[in-house]
Amino acid sequence: MAVTKAKKAEQIDKLNADLQKASSMIVGTFSKLTVAKDFELRKTVRAAGGRYRVVKNTLAGRAAEGTKVAEALKGLKGVSSIAYTAGDPVALAKALSKYVDDNPEFTFKTGILEGKLISQKEIKALATMPSKEEIYSKLLFLINAPAQRLVTVMNAVGRDIAVVLNQGVEKKKFRETAGAAGGASAPAVNNQITDDRADPTAVNSQVTD
Repeated sequence: MAVTKAKKAEQIDKLNADLQKASSMIVGTFSKLTVAKDFELRKTVRAAGGRYRVVKNTLAGRAAEGTKVAEALKGLKGVSSIAYTAGDPVALAKALSKYVDDNPEFTFKTGILEGKLISQKEIKALATMPSKEEIYSKLLFLINAPAQRLVTVMNAVGRDIAVVLNQGVEKKKFRETAGAAGGASAPAVNNQITDDRADPTAVNSQVTD
């Protein structure tokens, strides 16, 4: 059944609304892809935060006009499918690259990353990069690491002080020091008291004289 112009226009508008949100896209092609394999592919793309659909080349080209992914959909030939995302392009490239490795009947045509066309080789290279999630995790680790090291050092210092104090108590160093200080002070005080008792006589003698 032929698709009417009105239906085509509706399909173009719907796809255009979707593509307006996309910042990255991978265009692929396939031969003899079973229903099960197609379902697996769609599931793979969804898990990576993207959307997938098989498209008609002319309609896709028209629907992409005025979007960031327009260049990737110009002059397409043969069977074409698109996987696109407004999120992490690395996650999408990783997911599709793994699928291609496991299913050689599906191959890449081209891709686009933030408005720049990328080749099949560059799609593979993109798949080897760390994803945004991995970058955020590493960044968070680097931010927290100095604080964690500071806490570790402070805890270690606290333990060292406790050990030193404990050793001092065990060896009675603090008690002996206190005793020595007490012993040295007592005679000095007694001498001062004796001298004070002797002073009145001396003063009396001076007054008498």
